[in-house]
Amino acid sequence: MGGGFCAFTGETGAGKSIIVDALGLLLGSRASSDLIRSGEDDLLVTGFWEGEQSASRRLSAQGRGNARLDGEVVSLRELQEWSQGRLTIHWQHSAVSLLSAANQRGLLDRRLDTRPYAAAYGRWRAASARLDELRASMRERARQIDLLTFQVQEIREVAPQSGEEEPLATDLARLANLDTVAQSAAAGLELLSDGEMNGLGMIAEALRALNAGAKYDPLTAQLQDELRAAQEGIRAVVGELRERAENSAPDPEELARVETRLAALGKLRAKYGPTLEDVVAFGDTAAAELETLEQDERDAGTLEDEVGTLLAEVRREGAHLDDARRKAAGPLAEELLAVIRELGMPHARMAFTLSPLEQPAAHGLSDVILLFGANPGEALGPLSDVASGGELSRVMLAISTVLGADTPSVVFDEVDAGIGGSAALAVAAQLARLARSRQVLVVTHLAQIAARADHHYKVEKSVEGGRTVSRVRLLTEDERLEEIARMLGGHTSEAALRHARELRGTASAG
Repeated sequence: MGGGFCAFTGETGAGKSIIVDALGLLLGSRASSDLIRSGEDDLLVTGFWEGEQSASRRLSAQGRGNARLDGEVVSLRELQEWSQGRLTIHWQHSAVSLLSAANQRGLLDRRLDTRPYAAAYGRWRAASARLDELRASMRERARQIDLLTFQVQEIREVAPQSGEEEPLATDLARLANLDTVAQSAAAGLELLSDGEMNGLGMIAEALRALNAGAKYDPLTAQLQDELRAAQEGIRAVVGELRERAENSAPDPEELARVETRLAALGKLRAKYGPTLEDVVAFGDTAAAELETLEQDERDAGTLEDEVGTLLAEVRREGAHLDDARRKAAGPLAEELLAVIRELGMPHARMAFTLSPLEQPAAHGLSDVILLFGANPGEALGPLSDVASGGELSRVMLAISTVLGADTPSVVFDEVDAGIGGSAALAVAAQLARLARSRQVLVVTHLAQIAARADHHYKVEKSVEGGRTVSRVRLLTEDERLEEIARMLGGHTSEAALRHARELRGTASAG
């Protein structure tokens, strides 16, 4: 399809609305299986953009469907977000974008810097949410602090060390059996040194017996030396055994200390184990959680003041934003009215008004309401309440002309409703002006608008194979003249054709 200004015309009932409805599906409009041709299983809508980009949406008769971008399956939300950046539809039966408070506010905000307010609001909401969270968890936090304080204190009082239980258990076994140790040491002394027949004595006799042979045999001398070394080793052992035998009296205090320490460690393992390493890790984690909760307690005490300060900042920035909106409202309304009055509504009036909110919102301290009146003697009312579909379409055309459309392609459905004559020429001129910077698609019944288009497409209905089919085709120049003549008078008489040529000539000159 060509760029610039594209007009779609055809007989009533030819299927022009199907074009707009199909594009609406690409924008995420609610789909109904009623749109599917009887006897068919599904419908498919595909749109192509420059740069070989494509978007499509399929709907089955069972109500299921899918969306694709460049052939890849995506969610309906992803399709909607992608298409909304490339296509805008202003259709008579909805005009939802213009009727929403957010978009009416956005008309003013296009010329304003709303970032200071948005930043202040974001800081206030973040602090408020944090304070709400702290308040909501106050009772649970107090319970947790009590529990964690007890657990951390209990572990810190014992101060367990990884790996200390094994040597303590060995000490306990020794301390609990000191009498047995002393008795075994005494028995060993009896055999090695204290008895009538003892090991040291027998070794001494053996050394004396080897003296004679050692004088003549080096091997015997070497064995005698090794026996003397063994004798010294046994003497050292005897000294240790005597120490054990004479100094192994039980120490009740030391025994109680070891038993108490092992019991304390065992209690911790039973509660926080199963190992001492687990106990130590649990204590570290509990201490960190306790610090966080205690910090939350401290934060809750100071965050209220911070929230109040931030709210005051929001109100200051909101007041500045309201002032800026009021200053921008009058000039913008006058610019829009200058175009609207050219579009067949000479008595139109328009004003932006601010309605204060009870609480600050993400967009400011006030809602923006676009008031409108098309007829003299009538009070201004909200645009959504007083404007007809055709009036809405022309207001959207004025907005697109004054502020520029947000997307590279813009569709107008029935923008010509209720107008004719010079107003129709003015609408055509405005559409042509808008089409200088983007693609403009217009479904129209007015010859004046069709004559001004860069490309003229006709929607035709025919019967093929017993089924009704609607097709869209680009008209040649001669075909355009015939279609414009038909739109002017319902026939293609010479007078109608002459008038059509005049309109085309005027359009070319414009």
